[in-house]
Amino acid sequence: MSAHPLLDPVVLARLATLKLRVRAITDGLLTGLHKSPQHGQSVEFAEHKEYAPGDDLRHIDWKAWGKFDKYYVKRFEQETNLRAWLVVDASGSMGYRGDEKRLTKLDYASALAASLAYLLVRQQDAAGLVVVEDRVVRHVAPRAAASHLAQVVETLEGLAPSGPTSLGAAVDFVLEQAGRRASVVVLSDLFDRDEAVLRKLAQLRRRKHDVTVFHTLDPAELVFPFDDPTLFLSMEDARQVEAHGRDVKKGYLAELGRWLEEVRRGAAAADLDYQLCDTGRPLDQVLLPWLSRRERSAA
Repeated sequence: MSAHPLLDPVVLARLATLKLRVRAITDGLLTGLHKSPQHGQSVEFAEHKEYAPGDDLRHIDWKAWGKFDKYYVKRFEQETNLRAWLVVDASGSMGYRGDEKRLTKLDYASALAASLAYLLVRQQDAAGLVVVEDRVVRHVAPRAAASHLAQVVETLEGLAPSGPTSLGAAVDFVLEQAGRRASVVVLSDLFDRDEAVLRKLAQLRRRKHDVTVFHTLDPAELVFPFDDPTLFLSMEDARQVEAHGRDVKKGYLAELGRWLEEVRRGAAAADLDYQLCDTGRPLDQVLLPWLSRRERSAA
């Protein structure tokens, strides 16, 4: 059992809103949060604006005045320690749960993403969000302001699983938007129509982005607890298969094992930080080891 009972996914499933889940999760995790190595605030130049009465005279760009014979003021934005993009798969298959007492895979991934956003913003890092189905359907640009967190959580709370998966669309979006080096956290069951999805994610590493994959699967998908004749329905298209559970279990588990090993090897070859997330496990058993690894790598 988790050291923090509220982190148990069965308990979390009883909490009415994602906001309550995030509070329960983060209250139990704050001891694992590393402190920011920067004590002051640094800024980076963002853009010019024409001077207006009341603007800080210290920010006048005298070179621009000499060139254009007009007063322009430099505008700055806070430069945070880190910019993180949280990529959440909201495709149809993420709506699955093998037990109605548990969180769906999407609920579990959303709780992880919202908790990470809270922890990032708390240490003045910027958290952004990309929600993907067969295309990017929602996005929130990274910000470090505490007021920004509500937008991330509200976006996650409003998600409903739908359609097929195309993580490649999220990769293309992040590559276009991220700019300088960022941390990209992908939360997905990896049931992607593109079998080369890990090679797609590897494009982010080649651009020097740091990439973590939380491979989110339900316990029923991992152990196949079906014995009786069962009708299996696809959650992303119209396919269906009727089979006797006992007859197909051995073959299913063998194929699952081959696939998981292929995913692990592919993630290692692409230098992705990979973690299998069984949605039946307490969330601290997922987040605390990850936070510890991040702390060690940042030291």
